[in-house]
Amino acid sequence: MTTSASISSMKAEEAADLIISGKPLFILDVRNAADYADWRIEGKRVESVNIPYFELLDGVGPAIALLPQDREVLVVCAKEGSSVFVAEQLAEAGVQGVRYLEGGMKAWSEYVRPVKLGDLRGGGELFQFVRMGKGCLSYMIVSNGEAAVIDAPRMTETLLQVAEERGARIRHTLDTHLHADHISGGRQLALQTGGTYWLPPKDAREVAFDYAKLEDGTRIVVGGTTIEIQAMYSPGHTIGSTSFLVDGTYLMTGDILFAASIGRPDLAGLAEDWAGDLRETLYERYRALPEALIVLPAHYGTWRELGERGEVTARLGDLFAGNPGLNIPDEAEFRRIVTEQLPQQPNAYEAIRHTNMGRLTPSIEEQREMESGPNRCAIHDK
Repeated sequence: MTTSASISSMKAEEAADLIISGKPLFILDVRNAADYADWRIEGKRVESVNIPYFELLDGVGPAIALLPQDREVLVVCAKEGSSVFVAEQLAEAGVQGVRYLEGGMKAWSEYVRPVKLGDLRGGGELFQFVRMGKGCLSYMIVSNGEAAVIDAPRMTETLLQVAEERGARIRHTLDTHLHADHISGGRQLALQTGGTYWLPPKDAREVAFDYAKLEDGTRIVVGGTTIEIQAMYSPGHTIGSTSFLVDGTYLMTGDILFAASIGRPDLAGLAEDWAGDLRETLYERYRALPEALIVLPAHYGTWRELGERGEVTARLGDLFAGNPGLNIPDEAEFRRIVTEQLPQQPNAYEAIRHTNMGRLTPSIEEQREMESGPNRCAIHDK
């Protein structure tokens, strides 16, 4: 899509491709300084400068001096309009190769990228869906014409497309817990496909809809008799948090354990109560599992956790060796860290929780606004 002879748009998918491939990307972000400091597009070879839109209304001279002369410049704003205006002004001033992010940071937040993690030993395939603008991770297990989805995003189109391409019907959707940082697409996806929506009952005490109870030891088979998902009760992030053992190879940890951090216990206001559960899950339940398991979390904190193909995975034994949240021997110190040294809470997390309970029905635009910003589910991401 071209709006003039000299500027063009860039879709979120193209920006993601550049970041994953390690190609340079220079960004002029024209949102206000607070929004830029809170949440922006980042990557190994991403450079960005922030000049708020209102500072460029009288001319783009202040921006031109900061832009590279030998590569494209991507102008980014919240929704698109301001970046188009600034891009046009830069082009009129003679700057070459100016583009703007189509749909702005709203589109970046909603872009979902599928990555095939591999073939399953029992037959079938495992996919990870990476929401790069939000740091959310979802999964799909496909086997013998059936599929199961774990921790689905609100945007279900990409998941439906992958299932269709594999000739699979989505029979099960599962949430590892009641999410507080993003609006789950699990129940919506189940309604769209005629599947069963599973949720841990201890997280579902206030929900306003029917669901299948996801309890410790529950076994869900995908593809007849081939792939089994085994539920393992693992509280701490929420009282009902549940992990999944898949194909004897993978451990889906939800928001309990991440590649570089551990989950926070405070998003329901019960940090003191749940800190002990979190430690028991991490230091006892997970310790008893094989170290060769591949950990698949529900979120990641920074671009540094992305692999060569944009995937996020980690070996359990490696996490016990190097993840700071798994190496706090003193229990009192652990409790202090996970209850006192917490980052800012996710945007609109209470409204998101109530939406996921079925007690709020915000419009699509309201949902987009609620989900803006990073996920902030970890104790420490740096």
